[in-house]
Amino acid sequence: MRLSNLADYAVITMCQAALHCGNARVSAAELAAETGLPVPTVQKLVSKLTAAGLLRGVRGAHGGLQLGRPAAAITVADIVEAIEGRIALTACIDHTHCDFEAGCNMKPHWPIINNALRGALAGINLAQLRGPVAPETHAEDHLA
Repeated sequence: MRLSNLADYAVITMCQAALHCGNARVSAAELAAETGLPVPTVQKLVSKLTAAGLLRGVRGAHGGLQLGRPAAAITVADIVEAIEGRIALTACIDHTHCDFEAGCNMKPHWPIINNALRGALAGINLAQLRGPVAPETHAEDHLA
């Protein structure tokens, strides 16, 4: 599974916006320059992230963008869902028709899998992403 480029760029944009936390405000153009992302892409992301309440626009002479809530209260899951919609690995969760539904033993299990994936992404917040990188652990280290 891979995130779309737009979801990836949204995480990058939000991490950069989090660096301006506090009373500082930043423009979409500044975020684009700081991240190296195209301005139209950042503007599109800002629109979606603002609609989801993750960013807030402030008007006026000292206006700009700021986080919609504290960095510790914004998770990677929040950001991905603002761009992609509900986290689900399969379409059958959204009650779409499936040619194999009658004999499918997996459908009842997908919500469990999706909740685990969402939980993993919800366990990582912007405040953590601003800090130093923790030593990498590999999944295979935990098998056995």
